[in-house]
Amino acid sequence: MLAVKNVQRLLVLGTSLVALAGCGADEIVSPGTGGNIIINNPTPTPTPTPTPTPTQSLVTPAAGCPTIATTGGLIDAGTITGPTGTYRVCQLPARFTSTDTLAYIRGLVYQINGRVEVGTDRGFSSTGTTITLTVEPGVIFFAQQDSYLVVNRGNAIQSNGTAERPIIWTSRDNIIGLANDNSQQQWGGVVLLGRAPVSDCSNGVFNTAAAPTNNATCEGRLEGAAVATPFGGANAADSSGSFRFNQIRFSGFELAPNNELQSLTTGGVGSGTTIENLVSFNSSDDGVEFFGGGFNLRNLAVIGASDDSLDVDTGARVNVDTMIAVQRSTTGDRLIELDSPNVADRTPSNAIPQTILQVNNFTYGVRDAAPQVIQARGGAALGLTNGVINAGTNHCFQIDEPATLAAIIGVDSVVGDCPAVDPIRGGGGNTNADVATRINAGTNNNFAFAITLTNNVVNGAGETGRTAFNANTRSTFFPTRTFIGAIQNAAALTTIFGNWTCNSTIQNFSSATGSCTSLPVYPA
Repeated sequence: MLAVKNVQRLLVLGTSLVALAGCGADEIVSPGTGGNIIINNPTPTPTPTPTPTPTQSLVTPAAGCPTIATTGGLIDAGTITGPTGTYRVCQLPARFTSTDTLAYIRGLVYQINGRVEVGTDRGFSSTGTTITLTVEPGVIFFAQQDSYLVVNRGNAIQSNGTAERPIIWTSRDNIIGLANDNSQQQWGGVVLLGRAPVSDCSNGVFNTAAAPTNNATCEGRLEGAAVATPFGGANAADSSGSFRFNQIRFSGFELAPNNELQSLTTGGVGSGTTIENLVSFNSSDDGVEFFGGGFNLRNLAVIGASDDSLDVDTGARVNVDTMIAVQRSTTGDRLIELDSPNVADRTPSNAIPQTILQVNNFTYGVRDAAPQVIQARGGAALGLTNGVINAGTNHCFQIDEPATLAAIIGVDSVVGDCPAVDPIRGGGGNTNADVATRINAGTNNNFAFAITLTNNVVNGAGETGRTAFNANTRSTFFPTRTFIGAIQNAAALTTIFGNWTCNSTIQNFSSATGSCTSLPVYPA
């Protein structure tokens, strides 16, 4: 919203002479005088007129849509008006068939209308990158209902904003000013697909350690898509591009019954892909969900997700460094859900690759009445270091099946205000005591901790006093730090998350880009 300030002009009054009548005996007079007193008021120095505060004008629509190489180009869909102004709407093609760049132009937004694809699926064994879509810093996308963008296997996206100008993916209601801090499920989301291995084979039997070539072309399928959308391959180092400084707001529309997209969904994305500085705001399903593949992710904020904040499945091997997750008071399931693979009866198979998730320097804020903060099952391997769990009334951990318990990498330097009764739970053949023994074998843990966080995620005195674990010994991706939690102090919140995220009543980052229910307006 634009704030318009009125500057009042000050009227400087001139000097006046006041004649006082003769004083009586009981009146106070200036010594040595008798009779009338004449007071000469000196002329005051005029108050300078204050410099008006610069105001930001409403956005006016760009003259037209830029030219791109893809056949048919961008469609000029007229204009759209909201609280920040009026924008030219440039509708994306249904499929990018050429390598293209979407330029930032003031007064222009790009519309995702229906399913928009980057390239076509290049297949399990393909090599190289066919089509690359580049997005300039400051670009805003919007969509509604079941519209979403998918980067097909063998193609790539370079969606790299900056701390000053993040790339925003949002809903039509957000553009026109109808979204609020409880809005969700207003459009689909962003999907990145690649050619890294997956364990949940949609096209036949699973691979196992004993028979690693049972299914030499094991691949997955995108949930809920009306068109068959495969992912997976044999290249663990595959690249689907780069995704840096992005906000994804109000996503999670249901593509099919019980199949919703997340803010960001990945399938078979390999380690050549860069994902960092990502915020998911009010996704109606998971904040992010990763199916197979394997990559590193740094600086993740999941705010207000209705289901799990972080869901990792079907052989994904992911390291997450510095993560914030804060739920709304009325909705949200687990902060972490971990499976391997997603077999129907939840019985651990010996399918490979095994799902592995490690999270370092994290702070989680959970609403009351969530089922538990962290759940792992299916033989997945979990590693947690340097974390703070503001658990409320919820169990902090549930580990199902002995194979999952045996696969735990370690839980070290993690604290939480877990409930006194069953703070750590077992299931699927694990007893509570078995799981508690394994998790408490870690170093410097305290699950009866008095939380002293400020602003939901900033360390207080209690967190500051804890001893950190050297997570670099678990993965060289993790730096060696001297503190637990995601945010060491208030200054760090600004440094790490403050400039490229958005603010809400759920979590205030004091972000320069403003509210999640509005749009940033840049000078040019």
